[in-house]
Amino acid sequence: MKAKTLMNKIIIVGGLSACLLLGGCGAGQAADATSAESTFAAQESTVTPTESTEAAETVSTETAQNEAQLPDGVYTAEFSTDSSMFHVSEACDGKGTLTVKDGVMTIHISLGSKKILNLYPGLAEDAAKDGAVLLEPTTDTVTYSDGMTEEVYGFDVPVPVIGEEFDLALIGTKGKWYDHKVKVSDPVAEGAADTFDLSTVEDGNYTIELTMEGGSGRASIQSPAQLAIADGAATAILEWSSPNYDYMLVNGEKYLPVNTEGNSVFEVPVEALDAPLTMIGDTVAMSTPHEVEYTVTFHSETLESAESGK
Repeated sequence: MKAKTLMNKIIIVGGLSACLLLGGCGAGQAADATSAESTFAAQESTVTPTESTEAAETVSTETAQNEAQLPDGVYTAEFSTDSSMFHVSEACDGKGTLTVKDGVMTIHISLGSKKILNLYPGLAEDAAKDGAVLLEPTTDTVTYSDGMTEEVYGFDVPVPVIGEEFDLALIGTKGKWYDHKVKVSDPVAEGAADTFDLSTVEDGNYTIELTMEGGSGRASIQSPAQLAIADGAATAILEWSSPNYDYMLVNGEKYLPVNTEGNSVFEVPVEALDAPLTMIGDTVAMSTPHEVEYTVTFHSETLESAESGK
């Protein structure tokens, strides 16, 4: 009987030991699992900032590219290529006319001959595929420094970015497409290079000579004209050779005469000196009123003070 009781105790103690051992393994696995989850969570927290940084960098780059786009207008820009066999005409001094409209940039280039038949904004392998939209040539006349003229092919090339290379494939008279890298850079607004800085002129009243083009040539604006400058802005008093102008349009704004007798006189803003400015005059000299476009240039070298003692 005592032997049986002792055996039962041994079995119970052994069972308890086994349970304790099993419980230890389970606790170890749970600890390991918890540790693994913690490590994974830590790794996730490490990766997330990196992804956020990359996203932020992408947004920053896109913003920079958007800010780099030119405002609508016409510019002169450099057009460079990776080949001496593919370039703009020597008469163009390495430049083309860049037009920006509604944020879309296109440069017109006049090439050196008529040997390049088509261009393609992309790779040669894509240009050779059926359905590829090719750039068709225009016939341009270029004038060299010695006065000689020549007919060459020109192209309107879409410009995806300023100052960076992009792909432009070409095909010549041999019927084979070639890959090239081109770059458009250093855009200068038309007329901006030689524009006189009005902010350098002291406020006051001046006289200035002007030239004008357009119309039939029968009407003209008196030169020199009066010019008032204040805080870097200029206003001209323009007197026509005719009393038949009832309004003028300058930069889309309508201006009425400042007099009621004699030749028509207007006070209009002058954006710049030494740059051709478009002005529209409405004349009633014909059977019906008619708007006529003129180009007026104010010449800074003729600017003289109209005030006494100066």
